[in-house]
Amino acid sequence: MSPRAKTTAGFLAAAALLMLVSVSSLVRVSQLREHSTLSDVLFIPSAKAVKRMSLGYNGLLADIYWTRAVQYFGNRHMARAQEYDMLDPLLDITVSLDPKLKPAYSFGSIFLSQKPPQGAGRPDLAVKLVERGIKELPDDWNLYFLLGFIHYMERHDYIAAAEAFERGSRVPNAHPFLRVMAARMRTQGGDRETARLLWQNIYDTNPDKTMRKNAVEHLDALRYDQAIEQIQQRVQLAKDRLGRMPTDWQEVVRAGLLRGIPLDPKGRPLILMPDGRVQYSRPDDFPFIQLGLPKYRSTDPFPGKF
Repeated sequence: MSPRAKTTAGFLAAAALLMLVSVSSLVRVSQLREHSTLSDVLFIPSAKAVKRMSLGYNGLLADIYWTRAVQYFGNRHMARAQEYDMLDPLLDITVSLDPKLKPAYSFGSIFLSQKPPQGAGRPDLAVKLVERGIKELPDDWNLYFLLGFIHYMERHDYIAAAEAFERGSRVPNAHPFLRVMAARMRTQGGDRETARLLWQNIYDTNPDKTMRKNAVEHLDALRYDQAIEQIQQRVQLAKDRLGRMPTDWQEVVRAGLLRGIPLDPKGRPLILMPDGRVQYSRPDDFPFIQLGLPKYRSTDPFPGKF
């Protein structure tokens, strides 16, 4: 065989190999599309392996994995699941393929941090994800805000929150709000007004409808908690006047402490328990509330603070 023929044959063999690899990659990509299962998505659990087989289409695969992460979270959330085991691996592969994909850090960390069924209940993983984003996008002050937000809301670590806000405040063109929140963390960590300010900022600065809806639900929950707290105080006053715990709402009304039976935001009567606790009849209707829950479900992260 002549040298030219050998060269031609070599090129043809290389082209055939490349075509085979490309077809294999396309098959894998097609498996990740609309009707694939989660096992299809995670058939290759290593981000490095996915990058090697992507033939440079890292951005495409990152978008597919990010879409799968959102779909997985949405399906589990709608089912009110208590576990989101595959969420972190999906997010890890996503940002490994495209380290600059900011939504994966910002939305993914919220998905990870919130308590089930609203999220995975893994603020530790959420913190790692945001720190990873900060390493890739160090001049984005929003990520520092998000880091402080998670430390405060989900980990209740006010010092870590203050440090995150302070780091963000040093970023060029950072919002002045970060410096304000850093100071507030060190002096008023754990109060309801601080939480309200943080969620209001999320609502005001985020155009995404899902995030804004999430913020509204948290703001509503803070208002509902404040209302329950005020009613609980009236019950305590009634106890002091009667010398015993009131047995029903009418006794609190006759004591001049309420105008009528208190209602929940949907117009249903609240329940006065024998031990004086005030409960919702259907607490699942009000996401993120901390007060008014059955005793065995109490999730108040700041007992005695409010």
